[in-house]
Amino acid sequence: LGNGGSTLHALRCLEEQYGDEWTSFTVLLIHSGGYSQRLPNASALGKIFTALPLGEPVYQMLELKLAMYIDFPRRMKPGVLVTCSDDIELYSTGVTETITFDKPGFTALAHPSDLAVGTTHGVFVLDPSSFSGKGGLEYGSCYRFLHKPDVETMQQSGAVCVRGDRPQLSSPGSCGDSGMPSEYVYTDSVFYMDHSTAQQLLEFYKQMGTLGCEIDAYGDFLQALGPGATPDYTKNTSNVSKEDSGLVAVRQQLYSLLQGTALNVVVLNNSQFYHIGTTQEYLFHFTAESKLRFELGLQPVAFSIFPDSAKTLDQLSIIQSILEPGCVVGPGSVIEYSRIGPEVSVGKGSIVSGSYINFNVDIPSGCFLSSVSVKMTDRVEYVTMVFGVGDDLKKSVKLLTDIHSLQFFGVSLPECLDLWSLEASDQLFSSEDTRLGLWTARIFPVCSTLSESVRMSLNMLNSVQHKSAFKLSGFQLLSVEEMLTYKDVEDMLELRKQIYGEICLQRQKEKS
Repeated sequence: LGNGGSTLHALRCLEEQYGDEWTSFTVLLIHSGGYSQRLPNASALGKIFTALPLGEPVYQMLELKLAMYIDFPRRMKPGVLVTCSDDIELYSTGVTETITFDKPGFTALAHPSDLAVGTTHGVFVLDPSSFSGKGGLEYGSCYRFLHKPDVETMQQSGAVCVRGDRPQLSSPGSCGDSGMPSEYVYTDSVFYMDHSTAQQLLEFYKQMGTLGCEIDAYGDFLQALGPGATPDYTKNTSNVSKEDSGLVAVRQQLYSLLQGTALNVVVLNNSQFYHIGTTQEYLFHFTAESKLRFELGLQPVAFSIFPDSAKTLDQLSIIQSILEPGCVVGPGSVIEYSRIGPEVSVGKGSIVSGSYINFNVDIPSGCFLSSVSVKMTDRVEYVTMVFGVGDDLKKSVKLLTDIHSLQFFGVSLPECLDLWSLEASDQLFSSEDTRLGLWTARIFPVCSTLSESVRMSLNMLNSVQHKSAFKLSGFQLLSVEEMLTYKDVEDMLELRKQIYGEICLQRQKEKS
C-alpha cells in the first residue's frame, strides 16, 4: 500500500467504525514504519515502538510523539495530522506564538535545513508575498512542493533561501554556533489535512476499489498542491521502492483530484528536524555528542542493570538490558532489550538488539545483531540476523550472475556462500519476483533457543571475517523477509517483560 495507501485505508476504517461521527474528530495518524530495511532492529515491531534511552520505564518513539504534539489538538479543526514514526521535530516559539491547524486544505510544518537534507526530504517553494521571514513562527503559503529534489531543481524552482535576505535566520536555534549555512531550504515533516480534504481522498479510495501500487502520502499527495504544481512528477518513478504498473495512472488521478487545494505552511525558523531511520543516524543520535542527545537528555544507561566497573563510558546507549560484570562494550554502541554475559566484548559502533549472549565471544566493531522469535509450526524458535552496520539491505539485483555486487560485512556474497557451503541458486532467495539481495537471502539459521541462534549467527560472521569455513547447509535457513512473515511478537514482548521484571526487582533490592 505504501504510507499513502495505508493512510487512505485508515480513513476508511474510521468511517466504517464511526459513520458520520468522524466528521468531528481530530485524528493523529502515525505510519508505524514499513519494513525498516535501514534500521532492521525496528522491523519486527515497527519503528514507532523504537525504544529511546530515556525514562524509567523507557519511553518509546510513540510516547515522544504524543508529548511533542500535545498542544496541537486544542488548535485544530476536525481533520487528520499525518506523521512518520522515525522523525523528531523540536522547535521553540515565542510566548504568544501558537501553531494552529484551522485552514481548509493542507497545512504542513516547515524547518530550515541545508540543501543536502533537502535532497532526501520534501522541500517547500514558499510564495514570497505570503511570507516575510521574520520571527520564530510564521504562516505562509506554498507555491509548489518538491519531493526529494536534486540541488539544481531546488535552485531553479526558487526553493533556496540565502542567508542575509532574512537577518533573523542567521542563527536560529537549530544551528549551534556555526549559524545557518549560507543557503538553505525549508523541508517538511508533519502535515495536517482538514476533514473535507480527508473525505475527498476517502471517496477517491472507495471509487478505486483496490490499489495495485504503493502510494506515498508525502510525494503523491503534497506534490499535487499549490498553484505551481505540475503533473510532471506523476511520471517520475526514480524514488519508488517498487515500481508497479498503474502507479502513474493513480498519481494522475490524485493530481486532478487535489489540484488547486491549498498548501499552507507553518514556518518554524527556530526548529530542528531529526531523523533516526538508519543505523548510522540511530548510532549517532544515541551515542555521539549529538545535539538531539543534549536536547532530549538522552542517557548513556537507561533502565538497565549495568556493572559499576563500566560506568565511566559515556559514549554508549544501554536500553532496558542486563549486563553482567566482566562484559565490555565499546564506545558508540547501542544495546537494547538484551542480556550480555560476563565473557562478552562488543566492539565500537555496534547494535545488539533482543539478544541473549551467555558465552565467550568478541563481537566485532560495526556489527549489527538482532534476534527475532519466529513461529513456523506450533512452537517458538529463534533466528538472529547479523550484518555490518553499513550493509545495504535495500539493494537488490535481478540476476544470480550479479549477486557478487552484494556485500555482507565488506565481503561479496558469493564468497560468503562458499565459506558457508551454500549454493547460489534461485532457491537461496525468498522473494517471488527477482529481487535478490541481503533482505531476501536465506542465510540465517533457525535454532531452538535464543542464545544458540545468536551463537550460530556470530559463527557465520566469524567465518567471513577470518575466511574460515562454517557449514550452514544442515540448518533450516530464513531470510530477513521470512523472519518478518513468521515473527512471533508475543514471544518477543515476553522476553522484554522478563528483563523488565528483573530490573524492577533489582531496583527494589537497591532501595531497601
